[in-house]
Order: sequence, then structure tokens, then C-alpha cells
Amino acid sequence: MVISKAAGGGEGGGMARRKLSTTVTLLVLMFVMAMPAAAQSFRVQCPTTTITHPTAASNNSPSPYSGPTQYQCTVMNGCGGTAGNAGYLVPVGTANGAIKCQQIGGGDGLATMGDGTQTYMFAFGPLSGLADIANGQPGTEFPSVFNTIYPNNPLLAGDPATTDGAIGGDNPWMGYPAAFTPAFNWNGAVGLTGDPSVVGFVDGGASATATIAGGLVTDVNVDNHGTGCSLSGGVYSGGLYVGAPTVTFSAPTGGIAALGTTTIQGGCVTAVNINFPGAGYATAPTITFGTASNSCLSSSATGSCLTGHVDPRPIIDVGTMNGNIPAPLFAIDEDDEFFLTLSNVGMIMRPDLFEQHTVHFHGYPNASTFYDGVPDASVAINIGGSFTYYYLAPDAGTYFWHCHITPPEHLQMGMVGQLYVRPRQNRVPKGNQLYAALQQQQLDNRTKCDSTQDILCSNPLPASNMVPALPTTENGGTTGGYAYNDGDGSTYFDVEYPLQIHGFDPNFHFVGMTFNPEEFNDMKDKYFLLNGRSYPDTVSAGPMATMTVDGKMHYSQPLPSIINIPAGKKALLRISDLDVTEYQTLASLGIPMQVIGYNAKLLRDQAGNNLYYTTNSITLAGGESST
Repeated sequence: MVISKAAGGGEGGGMARRKLSTTVTLLVLMFVMAMPAAAQSFRVQCPTTTITHPTAASNNSPSPYSGPTQYQCTVMNGCGGTAGNAGYLVPVGTANGAIKCQQIGGGDGLATMGDGTQTYMFAFGPLSGLADIANGQPGTEFPSVFNTIYPNNPLLAGDPATTDGAIGGDNPWMGYPAAFTPAFNWNGAVGLTGDPSVVGFVDGGASATATIAGGLVTDVNVDNHGTGCSLSGGVYSGGLYVGAPTVTFSAPTGGIAALGTTTIQGGCVTAVNINFPGAGYATAPTITFGTASNSCLSSSATGSCLTGHVDPRPIIDVGTMNGNIPAPLFAIDEDDEFFLTLSNVGMIMRPDLFEQHTVHFHGYPNASTFYDGVPDASVAINIGGSFTYYYLAPDAGTYFWHCHITPPEHLQMGMVGQLYVRPRQNRVPKGNQLYAALQQQQLDNRTKCDSTQDILCSNPLPASNMVPALPTTENGGTTGGYAYNDGDGSTYFDVEYPLQIHGFDPNFHFVGMTFNPEEFNDMKDKYFLLNGRSYPDTVSAGPMATMTVDGKMHYSQPLPSIINIPAGKKALLRISDLDVTEYQTLASLGIPMQVIGYNAKLLRDQAGNNLYYTTNSITLAGGESST
């Protein structure tokens, strides 16, 4: 929804078990009680490269969009593969998008309403991007930011995103917004540390030479299997490689570089496998082996190797009662690969509840049902465990996410948040035409829009090409952006605000905290919330603080709900209704709202005609969104 300011103006059966003998029951209990402690652990995952985004240096910033990513198979006879080499597609040239990562904690928390009423929540809290979230921004980060060793400093203990006075006892919200200063500016993953059993990096000393024929790499000979390697009885041993190192072939002039992987045994490189022979080689390529990626040495070597290992102490420390309402905000761009880690820290106020949690992206086209968050087709995360969800962002729009364990309860208690996907159109270079860029996007099968085959395609071309080249002031980034891939610039905005509508039943929340079964039939929201805040907190400068059981003051509602539109500018409102029991109407009396999207779909018919409409109010049910 674009608001334009005019000029001036989502048990039983115990009987069979009771017949077991006491001895058998005790044995089973001992077995069951021993397993979770060994099986559960906190981990995070944020790769610097993937098959789809193979160049680390390109994955920490968005690349300009000039057309769909082109892919090429890694084996000669198509991607059916050969014996021992399945084959897969890799990008040729620039890979669109980047890698983004975020960590959240599943637990509980407290929030304060505008009239002073406090409410208990089952809630998700931030475990990465803390400084950004405290500043009302998304906590989604590039790998270079996320993969930062957690600062083990007592001055930074607690939750610096939501705790009053994480450093020196000062209130970071005093003087907000003009003088707001977060407690610190660290946005990495909470608890991330070097693996204690795998430290330092090593050059294992291997070397190899290649043989070419017809411009292709046909064979690779390992000249040196690695420092300290020896061969006895056909078995290699004594090498320094803990994991298989990466292998890189130099690229020929005007051709395509070969691709390969290594096989190791006893720390030694025993073979280099050719996955793609390259093209255009006039002379044999130079072969180099990586050190940092998979070659961490278990020794006292200096440095540390990030393998996703985390220290559970800061995760529990920061995650204690730090639940946010709304849940932490996610923001990614089309073509991004998003790695979202959920670490279930447990609930302090309800230790009797061994609550599992999941993340379900409502209405979002997931990469696989395995990451859908519905436990029937996916997985659920136990207390003390982590799971990393994977998403490949395909369609721009405003979505929301929530826990899918007993959804009516967990949604009412606060386990809901917003997600928005920014369009490729933001990355179209200055001087290019948006219409031509959208035509290029139709060549991508994931987002192709052909109204003769798909009556629900989300980004049809405009009815006519009347769009001039992009001016220098409308190219996304710091000067604004677009809500959708519109092809005509009609969804341009200068500033954007996520607005989550939610409801709050104080009785249901109180019962949820006091060990009694909740009365679902009597659930009735008595508070209307915008970004977790009720009036008059909706118009306050900074969020209200609540003291929790850890003795700290937490700001559980960091997202602002004040809309500030510079004169003559446009604001994009990303509105989602996550209410459980009510329809809600949001009005902007005296200021026209132009509705441009509904449920993450651009309001445009398949003939390319814009169906936007102007109104002063919009009514949404739970599970619906609008822009």
C-alpha cells in the first residue's frame, strides 16, 4: 500500500504401557532420558558460498540485475551425471542475489501495553542482527556480518538489543529518535565461536598438474599428496587435511574454467575429480588447493575455524525472556538464499512445557516442504536444539511467518512476525528501462509469467511499454525502492514501514502463564496492537520497557508504528494481519492510500492492466496482507 502525501497536505493410550513390568519400564525410562542430552545442541549455519552462489566475494552485497542467472551443467553429458559423478548446475557469469542469514530464539517474554497492563508471551526473540533490530530494522545479515565471533565481554552480557543499559547503565532510548544510540553495534550471531576441537587453518602442501586435450581438462595427476603423507599397503596416512580442501582450476583466456573436487584419505589428497572439464584451454591450467574452507587443523595453531559451533551460555543468556512482538523482522531480496536458524531456548515461566517450535512462512513458496514448518511434513525443534531453514527467494511481496505448533495458542501468545521480499527491480542499473528488465525476468522459469499457461502469475508485463529509462533518483537503495516488479515504476516509494496488526487477550495470556488449560472457545482480543503496541504506545517515540524474571529491562516491541512521510514523498506500508480472533480495519483518514498488492500479489490483471485503487481504510482477516 503506497500512501502519497498531497501537496500541503495464519494422547493417550497409557493402558498398554501400564501393563509393562516395572523393570522394563525403568529400563525404557533410563534410555529415553539419556538420549535427548546427547542428541541436542545449538548450531548455526551461514555458508559463505553455495552451488548457486559460488563466489564468496559476491555474496555480501546485492549485484545489479541485468537478466536471469545462466546455469551450466558440471558434466559433459547433461546433468544426468556419470558413475560416481551425479552432476549439477552452476552459475555461468554473475549469480543474481546474495546469501543472507539470521538466527532467532524460541522462548518466552513479557510485553507492556499502553495502559500499563503486562502480558506474558510465548515468543521468538532475536539472536542475530541485535543492533539493527533494536533500531527497528530487519535483523537479516550478509555472511560477512553474521559470521562474526561473539564478543565475549562482560560489558556486553545480557541482551544488548533489548536490555536497558547493556553498557554502563545508560538508557539507549533517552532522547529517541534524535539521540538514539544502541548499546553497541554488533550484528553477528549470538554465541558463534570457533570450534574448540578444530582451530586454525592449514596449507596441507598438496599439488597437482592437469592434462588437456581439445581445450578440455581430461586428467589430473596428484604430484604431492600433502605434507607428511605416506603410503603403506595402499593406504595413505600422516597428512594435515582434516576435511577435503577445495580445488581451483585457473580459467583459460576467453574460455570457461574447469571445476573439480578432491578426495582425501588419512589427511592426504588422493585424487582430484573433474566435475566439469572447462572449455578453451590452450595450455594446462594451474591447480591450487584451498586452506580455509575445509582445512581446519586440530592443533594449537592460531586463529579459529567457524563451523557453526556456538557457545550455549550466551544463547541462553541473551535468549532468556527476550521474546519480541512482533517476532524479529526478516527482509530478503529476490534470488537470495536465506539461511534461518531457530534455536529453542525453552520457556522460563513455563518450565513444565517441553514446547517444540517451528517456523512456517505463511503463503510463501518454499524451496521444499521439508522447510515448511508444519511438523507433519517437516520437523519440529526441541528445547536445547537448533535447526537451519533454507529458502530461495522467488517472488517479491509482503508475507508473514509464525510457529506451527498448536498454532491458535502460539499465534495468540505472540509467535508471529513479518517477512518481506524485495523485487529484482530494485537492482536494475540506472538508465535502464523497467519494462525491458521485467521482460528479462520472464526468461527465469521460477518467476516466468505467461498468462496463456498460468492464470495466477504474479508479475505480468504492463499493458503498454510507456516507461522511460530509470532516472537517477529511482533506482532503489538509499533513495527508495519498489514494492513489486511492476515494469512501469508505479510501485515506487521513498520510505517503507512494516505494520503488523495483532490482537491480545489478557485472560488467555494470564492463564497461559499459570499452569491452567487455556479456554480457546472464550478467546477474545481486547487490545488492538500495531507492531505489538497498543494505544497510546502506538504514538510514543520509543518502546516501553518491562522488567522480566532475569531482573533486566527488556524492550520487547522495538518496531515503531509512527509513520513519518516527508512532504511530497510516498511511503510503502507493508501491512499484515496476524490476529487470531478478529477482522481488523486500518484507516488513514484524510490521507489517501493506494492499494497496490494483496496477499503478496501485485493487483494487476493478466492483460497487464493495473487494478490499484484508492481508499482511506482497508479490512483484513487473520492471515492476510496488503501493500
